[in-house]
Amino acid sequence: MTDTSTFMKLREDEREIRKSLIMEAAMRLFEEKLFHEIGMRDIANEAGVSAATIYRYFPSRDDLFVEALIQDINNIEKLFEDRIARGENKIEALAVAAVDYFVDNEATFQMMCHFMIRGGINPRAMNKFNAVQIYFMNMFSEVVKKAEGSDNKRLFTEAFFASLAGVVMTFRNYPGRSREEKRKHMHKLALLIMTGDSRLES
Repeated sequence: MTDTSTFMKLREDEREIRKSLIMEAAMRLFEEKLFHEIGMRDIANEAGVSAATIYRYFPSRDDLFVEALIQDINNIEKLFEDRIARGENKIEALAVAAVDYFVDNEATFQMMCHFMIRGGINPRAMNKFNAVQIYFMNMFSEVVKKAEGSDNKRLFTEAFFASLAGVVMTFRNYPGRSREEKRKHMHKLALLIMTGDSRLES
């Protein structure tokens, strides 16, 4: 390897490290505040860099959101695969796992909701998010197939995911219940969706 290529490799490594630090700082803020309360300057302060530096890596806040979501998909995929490896290979177990992931990773859930319900997002970021959604649905379909041991219809997967997201969106901040009570209630609703057993109702 020449000195020039070594230098370029070091520069690229430094760039990736700085990019990761910025995304980690953003995720920390997203856990504490609502998205509309956080600007690029806030993220820059949290990461210990200038706002100009962030814009060299991410043209907009939405671009930063999408990159963080792409990174997080690997964690979701690993969670599902680990559940299956431990023998928790029924669709009901995966429904509970999905609810738990969204409850325990508020920033990820907020980012997904942000893109699903908000208009006026720049086309570049929206195209990336659509690709993330397609990847996520494909991953979810494969996991469900493995869990059930049979072919799965795409519409079932989409309805399953949309229903679980709706349950979490509706009840994650429900007043008058503790965090654990809300989680248990969401588990019951997720299982009701998957089994149709009304005896699971609270």
